[in-house]
Order: sequence, then structure tokens, then C-alpha cells
Amino acid sequence: MIVPMKKISLITMGDKKTKTLKTLRKLGIVHIEISEGASEKIDQLREQTVSLENALFTLGKAKKVTQKEADFAESLKLATQICALTEEKKKCQTTLISLNVELERLKEWGDIDPDGIHELTAKGVEICFFETSKEEYRLLPETVKTVKLDANKGSVKFLLLKSGGGGEEQVLSALRPFQLALPQSSTIQMRKKAEELNHRMDEINATIASCAVYSESLKSAIKILQKEIEFETYSSGMSTENLSSDAEKCVPIAYFVGYVEEENLDKLKKKAQENAWGLFVEDPCEEDNVPTKLKNNKFVSLVYPITDFLGTVPGYFEYDISGWFLAFILIFFGIIFGDGGYGLFICAIAAIPILKALFTKKPISPTFLLVGLFGLSTIVWGLLTCTWFGLSPEHLPQWLKSLSIPVISNVYADKIWSLPWTPEGVGLTTAQNLQIFCFTLALIQLTVAHLKGVARNRHSIKMLGDFGSVFQLVGIYYLVLSLVVNPEVFSFGLVIGGVPVGTVAIALIGVGFLLSFVFSNYEGNLFKSILASCKNIVSVLLGVVNVFSDIVSYIRLWAVGLAGAAISATVNELAGPLLGNFMFMILAIFLLVFGHGLNMVLNVLSVIVHGIRLNTLEFSSHLDMSWSGHKFNPFEE
Repeated sequence: MIVPMKKISLITMGDKKTKTLKTLRKLGIVHIEISEGASEKIDQLREQTVSLENALFTLGKAKKVTQKEADFAESLKLATQICALTEEKKKCQTTLISLNVELERLKEWGDIDPDGIHELTAKGVEICFFETSKEEYRLLPETVKTVKLDANKGSVKFLLLKSGGGGEEQVLSALRPFQLALPQSSTIQMRKKAEELNHRMDEINATIASCAVYSESLKSAIKILQKEIEFETYSSGMSTENLSSDAEKCVPIAYFVGYVEEENLDKLKKKAQENAWGLFVEDPCEEDNVPTKLKNNKFVSLVYPITDFLGTVPGYFEYDISGWFLAFILIFFGIIFGDGGYGLFICAIAAIPILKALFTKKPISPTFLLVGLFGLSTIVWGLLTCTWFGLSPEHLPQWLKSLSIPVISNVYADKIWSLPWTPEGVGLTTAQNLQIFCFTLALIQLTVAHLKGVARNRHSIKMLGDFGSVFQLVGIYYLVLSLVVNPEVFSFGLVIGGVPVGTVAIALIGVGFLLSFVFSNYEGNLFKSILASCKNIVSVLLGVVNVFSDIVSYIRLWAVGLAGAAISATVNELAGPLLGNFMFMILAIFLLVFGHGLNMVLNVLSVIVHGIRLNTLEFSSHLDMSWSGHKFNPFEE
């Protein structure tokens, strides 16, 4: 359920707001609605937090070792040192890259000393280095003095000694694009510098690695800073007022708005009396940004790892569907995975940490319990449909076949199931029975949504609009069976026991639409409700189409499960012939592990994409839920 909240406005003296906040933090029951605060101290605390986080990120790459403790001040100093070393290392890497690029450019020229060349130039001996094609080198005039340094198939490296001879300037002008740009330092110095940089980076890495023993201390320091930032945010964000415009009689007060659980209100009132706070309590309204706190039994709470992963929180005035979410996601998971063998594997994975926790007498993580439930759900579906590791039914023992339900079992995949009202030879296949099962799930889940609406509006005739939606669901359910599953079995002329089923279905859709049209917008005035529906007539008409599409969308469960079964069977077919040959047995085992492993990964993605969607979109839209809530986060130590 969603825990009832009370909205509170707390007033304190301006010079006592720090003490007030410390008292409230120690009390730990008030959710304060202050999201922004600004001060130099907050900026400083955030800078320190970033420094610690960067240092911790750097240490995360180092080898884990036995931890040592450091106090808060030492942790800050250590973080500053690590960040400085990291920055120095980045500079060393940048310089080293530049040196390596330059050495790579000059490696075919041998060792070059630009200082020596500049000294020769100062003495009147000018030397230039060029690289050009063999043909161009051969065409150089004899008056130009050159020394060939190296030659390969395509080019010649040579030294040109300026002598001032005839035609030399024209040759130099032509060769200018091919002249070697001299480095700023000699290649020997650059290699020495590169060695020094590598040595320095090794020293930095060693120093950083030695700091890994303090990673837990850094984490603790971050938590301390986050609490301080929260405190300063509330302190600087509290509204302040002066009770008098007279400067001499000025009495500053500070106040904030917050929320407290109804059951904890007496504790807050008692603390307010002890500290002379002004406290105004009221019931929250829909315009208020009320936080949401969910409280359920241990079993239903197993769904929280999923909702936390999705970041979905119902609004305070919405529904807590945790129980329904868990029930249906377990069913959806089993259908999508669809293989009892996969369920056994999932249960085995979950059992390892669960047994470890039991042996060490530690709390069992709800995530592993949830995974175990997913595995059990898959095993149950595998039993009902006789689906095990993608094997065909003829390869399974008879006792497994006998546990399955014939109408949806793979054992009877080719059988036509006749119904009392169908002629001979006309009936439903196993695949169609599975489709009907999926559509029935849709009918049940979406009906639950509108029955919750009936319960909420039970004191108003607005509930007739919810009943209208239920009628539409039932009528459109039959329409889906006729149009999607089998029009011969579920015809609109069908009569069972004197009841014209098709006609009743159409009547339910019409009556349901009329009730929804008249009462769905009812807020105390019937005329205004009808007028609101008329203004949104397009949306109202599309609502009927949406009901049809919502029911049909549940066929994705059957389709995805069928695709997974096909992949599983294909993997077995590819690996089966190889298992009979000892030479190819390793390849067959690899193919089985890889193929079935990939299929399970795809199934996990399918659960996220399809199974969760049916809960958070189709089901939630019929509940008029937007998941607009945010968690109740009490200000506490």
C-alpha cells in the first residue's frame, strides 16, 4: 500500500535553523521539500566530492588489496594527491605521444642534432635535408652539391650543401616542399626524455596503486560530504521572513514545507513542542508534490528490485500495484522463457547465493529470491506445455508428458481440439489455445485495472464509467477471439444454450461505450461529464480501438515464447549430429552452450521489452497511472 502522508509547514527562529535541522536530521522522519540551495560552502563541498569521486574512480582501476582506515581530513588530502598525480600522468602521456610521433617521423633519417646543424650554419656551412624521387634526384645539376643518405625503391634521402653555385636557388626553390623540417631537439634527447616520462608514469602508477588500501575511506568521506551538502542545501534553501519592517524590532524566522508519515506525526508534534517550533499540519491535495512510500509484505516487496531498476514510482494519489505487478510479471516471465530446462538453470543460479547467505547467516538479497521465483515460474510453464531444453516430445519421458495440460502441451501440437458447439473437423489448434490463454490474461489484468477504479469511485456514480470499461473489455475480448484466433469457432452468429454470444458481445461493447461516454468524466455534474466527452469525442472513439489493440498486444507473449522455442530447437538440431562423433563433441558442446546461452539473453531482453511493458503501459494506462511519483526520502543521519 501507499503509506498515508501529512503535509507539514514548520517554522523556527532564523538564528536557530541550523539547530532545528540537526534535530530533525536526528529524528529522521521528515521529508523536506527543498530541492535547491546555494552558498559558497555548498560549492566547496561539491568540489571536494568531485575530487574524492575522481580519486575513487582512479583507484577503481588499481588492484584490490586489504583496506586501511584514514580519517576525513586524510581522505581529502589523499584525494587531492591522487587527482594531481592523475593530471600529471595525463600530461606525461600527451608529451610522450608527441615525442613518439616525432621519433617515428625521423626514424629513417638516423640521429639528427638540430643544435649541431645550427652551429654549422653560424660558421657559414648551410645544410638542408631533402627526400625526393629517384628521377628528380638524378636530374639535379652537377653544380648542386649533395650527399646521398639513403635510398629505397621509390625515393632518395639526401643532404644538400649550399655553395652559392649557379642555379642553386632555383633548385632549392623547387625542392622546398620536400625539405625535412628539423626537430626542436635531437633524437637522442627525445629518446632520453621518453624514457624519463615512462619512468615517471611507472612511479605514478605505483603511487596510485599503493593508495588503493584507502578506497573504502574515500567512499566514507564521500558519504559524509553528501550528507553535509544535503544539510547545507536545506539550510540555505529554507525560506526566511521578517515579522516586522522595523529594523530595530526585526525578528527573522525560517520555515519549510515537508511531509511526514501519518503514523509518525505524533513524534514530530512532541519534538515541535520541546523546541518551540511552529507546526501547521494538513492533508495533502493533488496539487502538492507528495512523496510516495510503499509498504508491503515481504513477498510482494520482492518486486522492488524491478521497480527500482526501472525507476518507476507511483504518484501518491495513484495505485500501489506492486502485488499485481509481481503476480503478472512472474506469469509473463514463465511464458516468454517458456522452457522448464531454462527454469532449472535459473533456479540453480539463484540457489548459489541464497544457500551461501543461509550458511553464513546473512540476509538473503531480495534480488536472488526474485530470480528464484522467475525460475520456478518458468519450470511450471515448462511442465504445463511439456517444453524442456528445446527437445521434441518424443525424446522426453512419459511421466513428464503426463504432467502437461493437453490443450496447450507440445505433445499434442498437431491435434485439433473440437468444442461442443463446433461441427466435426472444426476446432482449435494448440497454438490457438495458447493465444486464447494470452488474451484471457489480458482480459483478467485489464479488468482488474477497471475494478480498482470501481472500488475507488464506489461512492460516486462515476463508477458506472468503470463498469462500462469492463463491459467493453469483455465484448472486445470476444471480438479479438473471432478476428484473431478462429472466426469459425468464435463466430458472431454463435449461440450457446440459447444465448447469442456474438450479439451479446456487440451489445456489451455498445452499452460499455455509452456508460463510459456518460460517466467517465463525472465530477458532480452529469451534463458537464457528457459535455467533456463530446469535446474529446475523437479520443473517446479511439479509446475503443485502444482497448482492442491492448488486448491484441498480449499475443506478444505467445509470439516471443514461440520464437525462443524455435531458436532452442534449431540449436539442438545443429548440435545433435555432432554429438555422435567424438571428434566433434567439443564443438557440439560449445554450440549448445553458446546457442542456449544466447537464447536466454534474448529472453531476458524480451522480458524487459515486452513483459514489463504490459505492466507499465497497457495495465497502467487502464489504471490512469503515469508513474509520476518520487520516493519518500526522510532527512536523516
